[in-house]
Amino acid sequence: MLFQTIGTIGAGPVARAVARHAAEAGHPVRVSNNHGPDTLDDVIRTIGPGASAVSFDDAVATDIVLLAAPFVAVPAIGRRLDDWTGRVVVDMTNQFAEMNPYRGFAAVSPLTGSEWVAQHLPGATVIKAFNAMFADRTAAEPRHEEGAQVVFFAGDDAPAKADFAELVAGFGFAPIDLGGLREGGGLMQLGGALNGKHFLLQK
Repeated sequence: MLFQTIGTIGAGPVARAVARHAAEAGHPVRVSNNHGPDTLDDVIRTIGPGASAVSFDDAVATDIVLLAAPFVAVPAIGRRLDDWTGRVVVDMTNQFAEMNPYRGFAAVSPLTGSEWVAQHLPGATVIKAFNAMFADRTAAEPRHEEGAQVVFFAGDDAPAKADFAELVAGFGFAPIDLGGLREGGGLMQLGGALNGKHFLLQK
């Protein structure tokens, strides 16, 4: 598998949930936030063995990066690197116009939210995933007697998507490819037909 080390930009509930699944599957996980590694002790304990608190630069030097920050913070995050070429970024954002509390819809038409995110991460390969489920569903054991929890994903790079599907299947999820960032990303983004929906792929 191409993806071994996993980094996070953000350490909220969804980032912690995916990071814990990754660590339990044996992947080194490097967690970052905008307050610095010294503020992440409790988060690292929650994720468990295999996780470490790192700087932004160390988090984005991993094989695949989970972007789990507020949507409105994406432009500032993008500016932290001159060039994102060679990095695979999983866009886990939801398109809220405001944060603390999250509310409103950030209209970026004619782009989908993930196309807009990709514009702010020049050179990155962007995969949309893990934004459509609630955090508690993401954190729960994905393997059920009836089947596996579905993770929808979308992107414009077929090899990267294939590696991503292999990665999350290793966590116990059932990955479902929805196509490109325009079609699939639109279905998953805030207000899309699949946002906030939870499915099991039956055995």
